[in-house]
Amino acid sequence: MKIFKLFTILLMSIFYVRVGVQHFLDPEYFLNIMPPFLPYQLELVYISGFFEILLGLLLIFPKYRSYTSWGIILLLIAVFPANIYLAQSEIAQQGLGVSKQVAIWRLPFQALFIGLAYWHSKK
Repeated sequence: MKIFKLFTILLMSIFYVRVGVQHFLDPEYFLNIMPPFLPYQLELVYISGFFEILLGLLLIFPKYRSYTSWGIILLLIAVFPANIYLAQSEIAQQGLGVSKQVAIWRLPFQALFIGLAYWHSKK
């Protein structure tokens, strides 16, 4: 179990850093799924990307892992409206090149990622 936990930590770290970097390299991709009611959309894309990179890097260090895991949980909750918008908006789906079914299937994965982060918040 210890090896599996280490594996998931490394996988999560790589995933969050990679996706965070993508926020800066291709912000348009993320702007496609920003709910229209949110102001400062480009800034929010950059802010969420910054925190994904930061949290992805901090996850590696056991000393910060518990706090980092809670940060990831908060980040996943904060970006959930974008996933809901993607599931509801045909325009957003076209922007990402995904079907409505794929967009809907993405929603429960947020709970899985939150659960995984919560598991890593425990020693």
